Amino acid sequence: MRIHYRRKNFQKPTGLIYRANEQIRAPEVRVIDDQNKFLGVMKTFDAIKLAHERELDLVEVSPKEEPPVCKFIDYGTFKYQKAKEQRVQKAHAKKVEVKGIRLSVKMGQHDQDVRKKQALEFLEEGQKLKVEIMLRGREKAHGELASQRIGAFLDELNAAYELYTEQPITRQGGNVSTIVGRKS
Repeated sequence: MRIHYRRKNFQKPTGLIYRANEQIRAPEVRVIDDQNKFLGVMKTFDAIKLAHERELDLVEVSPKEEPPVCKFIDYGTFKYQKAKEQRVQKAHAKKVEVKGIRLSVKMGQHDQDVRKKQALEFLEEGQKLKVEIMLRGREKAHGELASQRIGAFLDELNAAYELYTEQPITRQGGNVSTIVGRKS
């Protein structure tokens, strides 16, 4: 087995990267002091010198502006506040999962009603739904029966909620499946 010595697992940075002090590359910057007063446009070296006199860091808060906007703040506190904001945003982000419902071609009515009840609960929670049928043996010769069964199941669900199709009914080998979601 060959060992790759040069291969390294570089992790992508999470969120924005804020440059501070000597990392700032622009020759001139717009400066805002720690009381949020605009001090004007000055050379980066002079701004860093002024920040060090106030025992603060010069942090590039808006790097896409021309010239970039920098602020006198404590860099550690600034990074902590930004990480805290990201955690709050992540906690409030809606997580949508794809829940699976498995049917069969020879399924009885009661079993289908149970699956329908489960599917309606998943759709009520706002989850996406993957409905699939695994074909066995001679069933593989009759894939159209599986497509019809899934279509009928989706029609029953459509009576309760208006659905949209994310992936149409497709057949891959012995599997026939579709992915649907509830319209808001």
